[in-house]
Amino acid sequence: MMNEDIQSYLKELTTPVTEQVEKLERYAHLHNVPIMESTAIDYVCKQIIVHQPKRILEVGTAIGYSALRMLEASPDAEIITIEKDEQRYKEAIQFIKECKKAEQVDVRLGEALEVLEELQSNKELFDFIFIDAAKGKYRNFFDLAHPLLHKGGWLVTDNVLFRGYVKDEEAAPKRYRNMVKKIRDYNQFLSTHPDYITSILPIGDGVMMSYKKD
Repeated sequence: MMNEDIQSYLKELTTPVTEQVEKLERYAHLHNVPIMESTAIDYVCKQIIVHQPKRILEVGTAIGYSALRMLEASPDAEIITIEKDEQRYKEAIQFIKECKKAEQVDVRLGEALEVLEELQSNKELFDFIFIDAAKGKYRNFFDLAHPLLHKGGWLVTDNVLFRGYVKDEEAAPKRYRNMVKKIRDYNQFLSTHPDYITSILPIGDGVMMSYKKD
């Protein structure tokens, strides 16, 4: 992980956000809602600007912050986003309505693995998949998301450095060690997966960018 001074410097260089995004960030901070760190979401959105995916799948909606940021980056996109917490789901629906994006952002309430199985059974396909949910289940999410991603598409995973603990799982507090091991295993698995070209970027809490070979 880069030190805090470098992270602060990079934050100064991120693209200015809209008033609506600022409102979401304030709400998240006030109510302790985990949202993607500013330098990380800024980088992901710039990649979306370049690639302009038409169909985006997000695992982990929270209050809809990253979904709305991604839609800003690709204004013609359709997004399906999955959230298991009913309160967060309701908050996301409200914020998305306030932004007048309800026709483009479809928020699904339910366990992600079950919704991913349903998307598979419907033969859904996406150009861009973003995973930012239960970190101990990243491999499970990937196994179901992989068939949903077009060749030539991107799969992005957040928090893959998890506070720097992935470099030494024994240094992590005991309550995190099992999860950190699973993240380390996931990082190794996807970094060597024959169908993907993967890089891990030390921005935010670690962002993994995986390109599905065409």
